[in-house]
Amino acid sequence: MDPVETMLALKNWAVVGATDNTEKFGYKIFKALKAAGYNVYPINPGINEIIGEKCYPSLKDLPMVPEVVNVVVPPKVGEQIMNNCAEIGIKNVWLQPGANASSVVELAKNLGLSVVDQHCVLVELRNHK
Repeated sequence: MDPVETMLALKNWAVVGATDNTEKFGYKIFKALKAAGYNVYPINPGINEIIGEKCYPSLKDLPMVPEVVNVVVPPKVGEQIMNNCAEIGIKNVWLQPGANASSVVELAKNLGLSVVDQHCVLVELRNHK
């Protein structure tokens, strides 16, 4: 099974870079995953709540280890997120366009993470039945 299908089959996600700004992808992705029936945790240290859900400052603050982390942050932040994922045992990372710099992809692979880096989760959710 390809990584896109594998990750979409998992139901516990975190969105790093989730936001309450409805114009931004961090909001659209969080909302779309929730609407598609996923258990999704928003991660953003500057925000308390998104669409009525508690927003967590970091992956380490979550009540559980998510199966997939969707990353919607600049590459400099993304590299730190890859290290965090490896430290707490998260195996799957989905790097959105813009977050998928080669340095982040390479680091993720070096850490042994499974990576999707050429697909937008919004598009794939629409195609996924």
